[in-house]
Amino acid sequence: MLVRRSLVAAALTAALALGGCAKRAEDSAAGPQADDMSLGNPNAKVSVVEYASASCPHCARFAIDVFPAFKAKYVDTGKVRFTLKEYLTDPQALAAAGFLLARCAGKDRYFEVLDAYFRGQDEMVQTGNVRAVLARIATSPGGLSEAQLDACMRDAVAEKALAARADRHMRIDKIGSTPTFVINGRRVEGEMTMPELDAAIAKAAG
Repeated sequence: MLVRRSLVAAALTAALALGGCAKRAEDSAAGPQADDMSLGNPNAKVSVVEYASASCPHCARFAIDVFPAFKAKYVDTGKVRFTLKEYLTDPQALAAAGFLLARCAGKDRYFEVLDAYFRGQDEMVQTGNVRAVLARIATSPGGLSEAQLDACMRDAVAEKALAARADRHMRIDKIGSTPTFVINGRRVEGEMTMPELDAAIAKAAG
C-alpha cells in the first residue's frame, strides 16, 4: 500500500466523497505492536483494539458519539486497555494526513488531535478546504506551527512508517474494513454502540 508524497497537497485535491471504509484483506494474524497508540492500564484484564481510518465516517461517528463515554467508563478507570491501530481507507491521502498530524503532535496529544480530526471530517468534505482544517487542528490541540505542519506532511520517513503499519494491519492482521474491534481476541466488524461494548467487555472480563 502506497501513501503519496506531499500529503497536504494531495489531500487538498483528493476526491472527498467518504463512502465505504473497506479494503481487501489477506494472509494471517498478528498481535499488538509497539508502534500502535494506546490508552489506559497496560495490565487491565480487558484489551479493546480498534482498527480505524482517519478518513472513515463510521470511525468518526464512533469517535464522536461513543468513545468519550467508553473512555470515561472503562479506560480512565483502569478496567480496559485501549489500542488504536491505523488503517488507510479512501481517500488515503486524507486518512494519512490525519494520522501523520496526530503523530507529529506527540504521544500525549495523539488521541486529542485525532479526535479533532474526526470532528473536522464533515467540514473537510463539505467545504473541500482540507488545509484550513489541518492548520486549525495543528495549532490547537496539536501545538504545532504552520512550518511544523508543512514539515510533518512532507516527512518521508513518517509516511513510510505509516504505510508499513497500514499494510501490516491489512495483510497480517487480516483487517478488511473499519472500524473493526478486537476485544480480548474476539473480533467485531463495524460500529459498536455503548450497550454492545458493555456486553462484550463484561463477557471478556469473565
